[in-house]
Amino acid sequence: MTETTSGPARGSRAKAGKPEKAEKAGRPAGGLRVERIHTTPGVHPYDEVVWERRDVVMTNWRDGSVNFEQRGVEFPEFWSVNAANIVTSKYFRGAVGTPQRETSLKQLIDRVVKTYRAAGEEHGYFASPADAEIFEHELAYAVLHQVFSFNSPVWFNVGTQQPQQVSACFILSVDDSMESILDWYKEEGMIFKGGSGAGLNLSRIRSSKELLSSGGNASGPVSFMRGADASAGTIKSGGATRRAAKMVVLDVDHPDIEAFIETKVKEEEKIRALRDAGFDMDLGGDDITSVQYQNANNSVRVNDAFMKAVESGSKFGLRARMTGEVLEEVDARALFRKMAEAAHVCADPGIQYDDTINHWHTSPESGRISASNPCSEYMHLDNSSCNLASLNLMKFLRDDAEGNQAFDAERFAKVVELVITAMDISICFADFPTAKIGETTRAFRQLGIGYANLGALLMATGHAYDSDGGRALAGAITSLMTGTSYRRSAELAATVGPYEGYARNSSAHNRVMKQHAEANDSARRMDDLDTPVWAAATEAWQDVLRLGKKNGFRNAQASVLAPTGTIGLMMDCDTTGVEPDLALVKFKKLVGGGSMQIVNNTVPKALKRLGYQDEQVEAIVAHIADHGNVVDAPGLKPEHYEVFDCAMGERAISPMGHVRMMAAAQPFLSGAISKTVNMPSSSTVEDVEEIYLQGWKLGTKALAVYVENSKVGQPLSAKKKDDAKADTTEEKPVEKVIEYRPVRRRLPKGRPGITTSFTVGGAEGYMTANSYPDDGLGEVFLKMSKQGSTLAGMMDAFSIAVSVGLQYGVPLETYVSKFTNMRFEPAGMTDDPDVRMAQSIVDYIFRRLALDFLPFETRSALGIHSAAERERHLETGSYEPDDDLDVESLAQSAPRRAEQPPAAPQPPEAEAPAPAAAHNSTELAEMQFGLNADAPLCFSCGTKMRRAGSCYLCEGCGSTSGCS
Repeated sequence: MTETTSGPARGSRAKAGKPEKAEKAGRPAGGLRVERIHTTPGVHPYDEVVWERRDVVMTNWRDGSVNFEQRGVEFPEFWSVNAANIVTSKYFRGAVGTPQRETSLKQLIDRVVKTYRAAGEEHGYFASPADAEIFEHELAYAVLHQVFSFNSPVWFNVGTQQPQQVSACFILSVDDSMESILDWYKEEGMIFKGGSGAGLNLSRIRSSKELLSSGGNASGPVSFMRGADASAGTIKSGGATRRAAKMVVLDVDHPDIEAFIETKVKEEEKIRALRDAGFDMDLGGDDITSVQYQNANNSVRVNDAFMKAVESGSKFGLRARMTGEVLEEVDARALFRKMAEAAHVCADPGIQYDDTINHWHTSPESGRISASNPCSEYMHLDNSSCNLASLNLMKFLRDDAEGNQAFDAERFAKVVELVITAMDISICFADFPTAKIGETTRAFRQLGIGYANLGALLMATGHAYDSDGGRALAGAITSLMTGTSYRRSAELAATVGPYEGYARNSSAHNRVMKQHAEANDSARRMDDLDTPVWAAATEAWQDVLRLGKKNGFRNAQASVLAPTGTIGLMMDCDTTGVEPDLALVKFKKLVGGGSMQIVNNTVPKALKRLGYQDEQVEAIVAHIADHGNVVDAPGLKPEHYEVFDCAMGERAISPMGHVRMMAAAQPFLSGAISKTVNMPSSSTVEDVEEIYLQGWKLGTKALAVYVENSKVGQPLSAKKKDDAKADTTEEKPVEKVIEYRPVRRRLPKGRPGITTSFTVGGAEGYMTANSYPDDGLGEVFLKMSKQGSTLAGMMDAFSIAVSVGLQYGVPLETYVSKFTNMRFEPAGMTDDPDVRMAQSIVDYIFRRLALDFLPFETRSALGIHSAAERERHLETGSYEPDDDLDVESLAQSAPRRAEQPPAAPQPPEAEAPAPAAAHNSTELAEMQFGLNADAPLCFSCGTKMRRAGSCYLCEGCGSTSGCS
């Protein structure tokens, strides 16, 4: 994207913590020449899109209260409802209802982008004002078109009167003194107050098996964790921007390691005991706050010596913190087993591989990497921070000249250069929560560029997530991203100087660059999509080695793979970070309110890539819409099923599939990967051990596991509680499986019925609904337009389909839940006082049928009431059944089953209607698959959050439990 102009040799360097203009710091003259990527000379990016005004109203699903409301906000027409809602509620600054409140996406982008441009000009980044203007326009275009996004603190703080904090990730440190421990509490609390997260390693604190200088016994790090956990929980409940997020790490050779491993296991036992005693121990429950150690992710830092001892079954020494002597020898396999058992029960502790992490450390002369941020992707020096930005990979998928799919490696590299330049500029003006963090960050200038939508990209290109082709494409993109980032870092070093700590660490930094380049060269090329990307990455790494040796590097770190929670929603991404898709059917918000289920947009693209015709694609998509998966989809080849495997569902990706994907990307990242390896409920402790062992062997830096339905303190799953009680150690006899088929029950010749005339949006029609004499609705006839017309034919066919379904036992409420709120023309006013507005004819028909044939409790749960009931609600505050209906002549419809022989057991109940209760894609997937997604309820809007890396994200309002 850019090139540099050379200047005189670099002179003295500005002191850390005091960034100055380039000329004052003795830096080379000149600056970057900025090349256009997307924009047109003389045309502002804002003038190339269509803008519209919208009303943003966000409610709490638990009680219906309005959480946020701002009307008349301005967004491009192609931005989704969800993206506009989240950006308005999270990122617009100023009090709502005041002139200072931002009302347009233009204002938000200008506030940030113009600040970056001004800082870049002030600190000598650009060769000319024209280059600075191109930089501003390209940055604005990329954000406007959802090509990339900075992390949340940038949108919160940059360009406002408050401190210009741009970092989301922090690493603290603590020493073996009470003063240091109290400083830890204070620093962590201030970071939480600002809505960010922090991690640290407690291994410098002496163990409970060592003596104090006074002769007494030390408390040990686990006891101090209790106080920090209580502080985090209190600050979280105070209503900060997001939940307190923290990571606590302890080295495997610490004498208190077993107590550390068991902290959450013991609390899980407490949860079970209190739950059985009748206390409310679900997440968000009144009594869960009595449980300790729940506000942090815990990780054990293991080294190669320990892992080799596990393999060989030998002893391993636990060492005193003050003297380094071995206090106790333990069986390495037994300790490793304890870790796996704890993770199997409560998902903690995770594992971090110390020697692997420090093998890729660019600045070892300045200190070891001992900890990570809360989501485990940022790993560098203590008392440091990292600002993040992520690219939307789907924006770089295009069709080539022959009409085949291709990843636009050239444009991707140019955008990476643009974003890395902006990220480095931000350190020049950024504020930091502590002086120590500010000093370290300015001295090492750590950046964390990453990406989102990898899962969607792989599916759209016809790659299974767990496949050699999928891993090759992911590795190639990651390598190109990091290689381009370090190339730009070397170019920046020539213009504005290398990072302050580079001189001391130059040998190690260039060694790590060579390791990246060698990993790139040895990576396996698979197909026509990844091979060109590998070629571009190879060229980038060659430039890195050449320019780095000549100029040094501006940044000690360049890339990570973060959860991309809120910013992923801002960019309308289907998947976050390195994660696969959650499920094939999504929950989509509609303009003007309401929601609907949709099949992922990536599915048709994948089918076309695999060679299916339009008619086949339509049939397969329809099957997915009905079943939530591709199994037995008409015309879909079984060998293509794996392309559509997701994180949840009938064909969930295997745990090792997640680990192998992490291993494919890890050699090409400066930092690590935020990810949890999901494991089915049938997984054993041995399975967890194998995941932790393979994570080490495959070269990942850190990982965590979650075994489905293992935790007690979580929202109840879609499965019935009785299902959980079915777990037993007793061996059950094998039962013969009997397949029951529905039996059609035809109506008698004479049957009671109701004929209703109606008008919807000016279109007239008639509906006749006939009942069984004793058991509810049995058939429906619809007449619209003239006989022989297309509309009349479709109404006849639709009537027959519904009638046959009713006679085979499909409950009327299932039809009502599926067809109400369906939107198409004609729609609008009706002549029915009970249903004044209808979104379509089908919407009206099933609302009318619900009023005529469903019990009050059933239709009330679906939000369907008569005019009289609504009037009573306004007067009394509660709905009451409409007693005017003649229930003697109309038998109430209820869920019916096909008749079976008396001795036979009843067949399973029909699937529950998803839309009636689901509020986001996570809840929808849970209802479809009968699973639990392991996530807390959102503290802002009450919906179920979903995994985003090793943290959580709310699709409804954009809140996160992490640091992206």
